Amino acid sequence: MCSSDLGYDIEPHVDRTEAAARADERRWRLRMLVAWPLGLMTMALSMVWMHAAWARWASLLLTVPVQFVAGWPFLRGAALRARRLDANMDTLVAIGTLAAFAWSTGEVLRGGHDPLYFDTSALVIAFLVLGRWLEARAKGRASEAITRLLELGAKQARVVRDGRELRVPVDAVKVGWVLRVLPGEKIPVDGRILEGTAAIDASMLTGESVPEERGPGDAVAGATVNLDGVLLVEATRVGEDTALAGIVRLVAQAQGSKAPIQRLADRVSAVFVPVVLAIAAATAVIWFALDGNLRAALVPSVAVLVI
Repeated sequence: MCSSDLGYDIEPHVDRTEAAARADERRWRLRMLVAWPLGLMTMALSMVWMHAAWARWASLLLTVPVQFVAGWPFLRGAALRARRLDANMDTLVAIGTLAAFAWSTGEVLRGGHDPLYFDTSALVIAFLVLGRWLEARAKGRASEAITRLLELGAKQARVVRDGRELRVPVDAVKVGWVLRVLPGEKIPVDGRILEGTAAIDASMLTGESVPEERGPGDAVAGATVNLDGVLLVEATRVGEDTALAGIVRLVAQAQGSKAPIQRLADRVSAVFVPVVLAIAAATAVIWFALDGNLRAALVPSVAVLVI
């Protein structure tokens, strides 16, 4: 079905959206394939060979791709937010995982034996990448649903004018035109029955598989199917005003919008991030004041950030 079948230029946009959604899903799947195997190996090393020097170096090497390849979208998002003096969930992810990674890297380089947080950093990113992949996959399916909806509409209409019948593209139909719909054909646009009775399959709108009997004066929707009668229908809504176009528009809007809980999380994180940073800084200052050891003061401060 061409874009003009619905009276407005939606299909090129849908095609671009669907292609973008599929590309986004592929990118997140690749990041997931990086993050999960390396994250699980890092966890195994941390649990079994935590104090072995070779395992600590191996954990560092395994975590680098997870942190800076799989986790790059979170780091980039946090940097863009920081440039605007703002914060969101990406900021939380970036601060927590970078703190864990930086502390652990320092420990490995200096040859220390304090606990490492490489597994924490890698697995946090792995779980979040999994979530983003599932989200991208859902958006891709929504784009496919829009494409299927577009394919439901009729391509042509039978216009009755001066006793003659003309076949015209659906996008050429105007409000007030009289259309003839034969048995087995899709009703081209939303309209009102002038003559004839027929069973109408409106399952694409209502989900109800049982046909409904319609007659003169009854409203019918575009893309529903005339099963068994000849109808004369006056067009009442065409193009982007039809029920089908409205459904497509709502699905597209839902696809591009954030869930309420996601918007709430972003608002909370805008306050939560500065609070966490303040608590971590206060922890380091208080610990240093009591102990006088800067390194010992950084350990609980990093723990606050990670947790």
